Amino acid sequence: MAHILNIAQKDLLQLLRDFKTFLFLLLMPILFTFLFGFAFGGFSSGSDSRLPVGYLDEDQSWVSEQLKFLLNRSEVIRLVQDPSSSHQKLEQMVAEDKLAAAIVVPSRYGKTFLRDRSLRLTVIAKGGSAAWTTVEAALLSAVGRLDSAARTAFIMEEITNGHIPYRYAFDRCLKAWAASPIAVIETKSPALGEEKSSNNALAHTSPGMMLQFAIAGLMTCAQILVGERKSRCLQRMLTTAINRSTILFGHALAFFTLVFGQFLLLIVFAQFILKVNYLRLPLATLVVAFCAALCITALGLLIGTLARNEDQAVIFSLVPMFILAGLGGAWVPLEVTGEAFQRIGHLSPVAWAMDGFKNITLRGLGFNSVLVPAAALVGYAGLFFALAYWRMNRLQEG
Repeated sequence: MAHILNIAQKDLLQLLRDFKTFLFLLLMPILFTFLFGFAFGGFSSGSDSRLPVGYLDEDQSWVSEQLKFLLNRSEVIRLVQDPSSSHQKLEQMVAEDKLAAAIVVPSRYGKTFLRDRSLRLTVIAKGGSAAWTTVEAALLSAVGRLDSAARTAFIMEEITNGHIPYRYAFDRCLKAWAASPIAVIETKSPALGEEKSSNNALAHTSPGMMLQFAIAGLMTCAQILVGERKSRCLQRMLTTAINRSTILFGHALAFFTLVFGQFLLLIVFAQFILKVNYLRLPLATLVVAFCAALCITALGLLIGTLARNEDQAVIFSLVPMFILAGLGGAWVPLEVTGEAFQRIGHLSPVAWAMDGFKNITLRGLGFNSVLVPAAALVGYAGLFFALAYWRMNRLQEG
């Protein structure tokens, strides 16, 4: 045991003297968490993202009020009304891109709409732009519903000989449009509380970047094993009472301490700075972090025993980082991909670690939800360690 601790202490001192280790294990994951968080809206203020559209009602009829009601229900445009607005002011605001478009309801629009629909709305927009295409679709949808309600109300008044008044039928038709025939009910675990949706992006990018750069940091760890062989330090140790298993476990303890320490620091940072709720289930978070660190440690040992020189150590660390992180959903959630890609992605241990962390921070699941991901990570750790031990036994002593 003393030999294992001595080897681990030697490795840790060597690793912590290297500034690149600090850069990769702490600064880079924090930097990329912020970068991906901004990219996926993790720091959005939650403000209305709909296109602003000016609305000037010169008619002030109940028909124009119903049109405004329909437009206000749009999920893509947001009406902006200013009592002091005019045609010229709206044109200027559209030209300066302060408004995506502007809609002017001319006087007597309601009366002509009910009689012969000869009077048209005035729309101010930059034709051909993507914003205008969106506004046009929303406006046509609203006017189409208004027209359908008017036609339906006229027919109902006719066939009932006036027993159903036109205005009553018109209002009922519009209310029917507002009530969707299909209702989607979203349920959320009460364990999650009232979290902001903007934190969802950070709850994904935080563990993703943490895992990615933990694997990237293995290049420094692997270089220690390579340097040990090149300097013939390994050969000299093997001439003593220290066996290969002791050497391997000593390196493993150092690597594990470094990676697990990285995880703890980044989890604390994400919890208190980024508001990612890792500490909702502290024990579950520790279990996933422990098993993930164990798996990455074993992978580092395997890389260190496979690499023949420092260049190979770098390549053998970076290539798995990109492959395992990409497949495992560290960059883009696997939930948005197809079922086939999700199954392929779970060939990567990163996917299991992501599942474990997100079950805690995003899905509101209990402690049992991390047991399967943890078991998968331990299984990968056993496989990598067995391969590293086999490779170590094949190394030439001379």
